[in-house]
Amino acid sequence: QVQLAESGGGLVQVGGSMRISCAASGNIYSLNAWTWYRQAPGEQRELVAAITRKGVTTYADSVKGRFTVARDNAKNTVDLQMNSLKPEDAAVYYCFLEGNQGTYPWVSEFESWGQGMQVTISS
Repeated sequence: QVQLAESGGGLVQVGGSMRISCAASGNIYSLNAWTWYRQAPGEQRELVAAITRKGVTTYADSVKGRFTVARDNAKNTVDLQMNSLKPEDAAVYYCFLEGNQGTYPWVSEFESWGQGMQVTISS
């Protein structure tokens, strides 16, 4: 099974910046899209940003121009650089990964979630 380990997060002031990261480990055969989600208290989980294996990115309208998602295929990691943070960006952030695990020819698809990390914005 492929595991995800998130790092970063914590407290940042309004207008500040923060980078959060996620690393995949395990019996990885190939990785597809990385996706960042977030969930604020009392709210549904929402997509923040995604990046395909080829580097095509997608962003929620609320973060366009402020957040940047990037992946390192050699290291099996993804970063989310968050700039100009607003109070409404406060949430638990989760990374999500789709891919294939195993050793050829015994390869199967997987989906994994990170454990989530709190991002708190102070005014």
